[in-house]
Amino acid sequence: MAEMLEEIKVKDASVPVVFEEGNYIPIVSIQLVFSNAGHLSNPAGKDGLADMAARLLNEGTKKDGSSGFATKLDAKAVDIDMHVGRESFVIEVSSLKSEFPYAIERLLELVKDPNYTKEAMDQVKHQKIGWLTQKKSDFDYIAGSALRATLFKGEALGKPYDGTLASIKEISLEDVQTFIKTHLGYNNAVAVVGGDITLQEAEGYVAKILSLFPKVVRTEVKKIEASAKKEVVLIDEETQQAYIYFGAPFNYSYEEKDQYKAKIAEYLLGGAGFGSRLMEEIRVKRGLTYGVYASLRRTKPVSYLSGYMQTKLSTQEEAKDLIQEVVDDFVTKGITAKELEDTKKFLLGSEPLRMETLSQRLARAYNEYYYGRPLGFSKAQLKKIEEVTLKEMNDFITSHKELSNLTFSIVTKK
Repeated sequence: MAEMLEEIKVKDASVPVVFEEGNYIPIVSIQLVFSNAGHLSNPAGKDGLADMAARLLNEGTKKDGSSGFATKLDAKAVDIDMHVGRESFVIEVSSLKSEFPYAIERLLELVKDPNYTKEAMDQVKHQKIGWLTQKKSDFDYIAGSALRATLFKGEALGKPYDGTLASIKEISLEDVQTFIKTHLGYNNAVAVVGGDITLQEAEGYVAKILSLFPKVVRTEVKKIEASAKKEVVLIDEETQQAYIYFGAPFNYSYEEKDQYKAKIAEYLLGGAGFGSRLMEEIRVKRGLTYGVYASLRRTKPVSYLSGYMQTKLSTQEEAKDLIQEVVDDFVTKGITAKELEDTKKFLLGSEPLRMETLSQRLARAYNEYYYGRPLGFSKAQLKKIEEVTLKEMNDFITSHKELSNLTFSIVTKK
């Protein structure tokens, strides 16, 4: 059964339900996705709060405690998980079909009686502080965070949205409770449901769960622009390799209808493995790295180029200059007919692999809804990939000279 989009009434709100029935495996999953409740929603001075809220909700109920609630879930192979992304907060429940009514009862129990105790809060703080302490020696994390801080200076995306040791220590139980109460509402939720379940059953479960949530003030996504200043940030660490992260503005909206052109450009510049320009020039021809990758991120808040690689300390400058050269050449000259033909074959031929599981299809359907596109938009884009001409692609690529405004964040050793 193909994915579909329906709406149900919960109190005074219409809640979208992205649904696909799949009865070939007796498993059911419901995700409640709360918009504008992710990392970018952290209040000023409360870096890491959204993640702390998810972690605390994963600590079970006040009545049973973390281990007691986990034992209940394990007894029936039920999975209940909360996690956050940049833009959204997700509550997910899944189990075998035979145990799904039990799974829903446990989720209702959790929503009614979360483990809002000092002990649970101390536990999640301890875990998060341990995680952040480990990140002090994660040079990819350090370079990536410094790149965001430079590209998006002063914006939520540029802040340490996972939190810092100082910010996590200052977050209180009351802060977490307030965040949950003001960001998780029945009126900013989208339900994503799939598996061995009927639409009518799914709608009943979703309405029952969301009726326990308050009404929240819905906010609009704030637009962010990546810096075009072409800065270079060097971070001195005890490292044996240079970790090079790079980014640039990409003046292209998620609302554009020709997303297929950005997909082709992304694939050829840095997303195609050995078929990409960056890999060909930096690894294959010069042997400066095992891998170099770049993507064109296109989200509601921001659109930008993001990439990374590692190389020897002695070849750091050569690699950085070569990245700049490859991008400059790409946006000046465009691509060849053979590159376009090979990319078409790959993207069209590999499409079944991106749609073979129920979770993949539901994720795509949700994204189409979230970005204001009709269901089936991605399939229609495949036809356009097949038909796009070399001139159309090169007109698109060479119109985005802003990609050359690269900023670099490099973890290195003086």
